[in-house]
Amino acid sequence: MKSHNRNRKSIAVILVLLLAGICMAFVCLFVGSSHMSVSECLGALLGNGAAAHSRIIWNIRVPRVLAAVIAGMGLSLSGLIMQTTLGNAMASPATLGVSNAAVFGANLSIIAFAGGFLSTGNNVFNYDVGANPYATSMMAFLFSTLSIFLILALCRIREFSPNVVVLAGMAVGSIWTAATTILQFYATDVGISAAVIWNFGDLGRATYRTDGIMFAVVALGLLFFSLMSWRYNALLSGEATAKSMGVHVEELRFFSMLLSSMITAVCVSFLGVIGFVGIICPHITKKLLGQDHRFVIPVAALSGSLLLLMADTLSRSMGNGSALPVGAITSLLGAPFFIAIIFSKKEGRRC
Repeated sequence: MKSHNRNRKSIAVILVLLLAGICMAFVCLFVGSSHMSVSECLGALLGNGAAAHSRIIWNIRVPRVLAAVIAGMGLSLSGLIMQTTLGNAMASPATLGVSNAAVFGANLSIIAFAGGFLSTGNNVFNYDVGANPYATSMMAFLFSTLSIFLILALCRIREFSPNVVVLAGMAVGSIWTAATTILQFYATDVGISAAVIWNFGDLGRATYRTDGIMFAVVALGLLFFSLMSWRYNALLSGEATAKSMGVHVEELRFFSMLLSSMITAVCVSFLGVIGFVGIICPHITKKLLGQDHRFVIPVAALSGSLLLLMADTLSRSMGNGSALPVGAITSLLGAPFFIAIIFSKKEGRRC
């Protein structure tokens, strides 16, 4: 009976989050610097509005909302799976240095290649002509992927344990950060400005093509994680218990970390660094529902989408005509939450 009630509660939470996400997506569509009324937005959404309004809705706002839904889902799932497989409540998509590697790849593309800054000086028009956002995203993704395989290769040399993964991620992430600093030191004014702007998490870069790529990777991850849910539940009881139940712990940890890191790499390469979604949402989800991954996985995905939609709506409401970087909003929300986790009684005993 208790299990039945818990399942009913989990399904109710999923339905509530789904409804809240749909409502928040519509609210997000109606917020922007163009000051369109609700009726004008609805008319454009239904294809009955002015041409300018239709372009704003369908070419700018809809891809942005889709990006918030997909990226929020992916980052939250990545954080949840990393926390489970590493047994570390502080684990997040930044644990393996994936974001650090993406920042270096993007900086390399922008400073050295995209606008030719190393030879064209401070002429901003050279950047406008030469910059290619897809080239920048591709470089960010390539270096993120390189970082993932480097860390996992280091972990395969020694026993693939959670502590080794975390320490290797911290070390490799520091190397990428140092390399980015050196690269920016030699950049021109325009080059470093463009690189710093890229670092801001910005959903305004999203297009239907980038949304489609992110959706394919996140959907694959969601399917895999859902199929492995009982194995994650077994892992929570300890490695010995999981192995006695037939779970190949090392393989599960390897492929889970690889896929969650790939999801992070894709999202970061297109949208920039969006922090703390992978920490906030999994913790809230586990507070609500406990540790059963059959329900925690879909709830974490939905809560990540809802959080990023709320942050994007807030960023455009506060921007006074322009949207603030959504990564700054999630960090403002996430940093106090992170501190609260550290100083909570449970975490305090672990420390």
